[in-house]
Amino acid sequence: MSHPGFRIGGVRVEPPLVLAPMEDVSNLAFRRIAKRIGGPGLMFSEFVSAMAIHYGATKTFRKLRVHPEERPLGIQIFGGDPDVMAETARFVETYEPDLIDINMGCWVPKVCRTGSGAALLKDPELAERIVRAVVRAVRVPVTVKVRAGWDFSLFAAPELAKRFEDAGAKAITLHARFAKQGFEGQADWDLIRRLRESVTVPVIGNGDVRSPADALRLLEETGCHGVMVGRAAISNPWSLAAIRAVLVGETAPPPPTIHDRIAAAIEHARLMVAYEAEVDAYEDTIGFADRIDLELRAIRALRGQLPLYIKGEPGSAQVRERLSRASSVAEVEDLLGEWRSPSR
Repeated sequence: MSHPGFRIGGVRVEPPLVLAPMEDVSNLAFRRIAKRIGGPGLMFSEFVSAMAIHYGATKTFRKLRVHPEERPLGIQIFGGDPDVMAETARFVETYEPDLIDINMGCWVPKVCRTGSGAALLKDPELAERIVRAVVRAVRVPVTVKVRAGWDFSLFAAPELAKRFEDAGAKAITLHARFAKQGFEGQADWDLIRRLRESVTVPVIGNGDVRSPADALRLLEETGCHGVMVGRAAISNPWSLAAIRAVLVGETAPPPPTIHDRIAAAIEHARLMVAYEAEVDAYEDTIGFADRIDLELRAIRALRGQLPLYIKGEPGSAQVRERLSRASSVAEVEDLLGEWRSPSR
């Protein structure tokens, strides 16, 4: 049985599989790999600070680049001021994303202290004003990603979702944990069902989807329109491929071989360097060139992710430890070359 896609405004999401916005993970380099291997129907950028855009922080602009191969793509923004959020949305729209998403789910203290992210769950009127301002500012569809509420004292998401729908939001994503939980405990999918019953716009369910069976169960138990996958996809785009197959009624692809994993890790490293090089070229044109060696910067950004490509392989511990200290693409290639023997 295949599960149909759905529409967010004029944007078709098919298959109904969505890659989550993840800071320091879902950059352009990773998204291109995820799209090629996993084939999600929609992906989101890392989240973009409205205040950073407002004050012209050029390093933030790198998060706004969109590659034709990765569409449809949503760029996610966060902030606590309706006017600044509207201004940021207009600026972001010039990069031609397919939609703009508002982050009201990030629970980390440095975001919440600014009155942004999940902190907005405590102020429904301000949250609604932000959505309304962003919707009015742009032509592309606007969506919102929320948590169930700030803490267990109130399941705020249904009321918020109805407010956002009235303000013009075209879809809602619910991470089925409360902000105070962070990533601890188990996601309560019944909250997704209850939110789904409260609005008419599409609802995307998020939280603890790690396998094709999880994705099917989430759709069947909640009636949500789409499944969002986050941490399970980090350095493992094959998890997306397996989920995609079951959603469209195809036979699941075979698990990746160690050669597949090595090739993807090397591709990730190369794409990250290319991404940093293009960013540097752009910054040079406006006088804010970063003088740090771009290859070192790119590989350093992946030190936590590259070892995960071979995690679980027998005898990989030493190579993974050395990958976490790598400084160049050549070093990554040499280290992973230890895994290229026919026996593997």
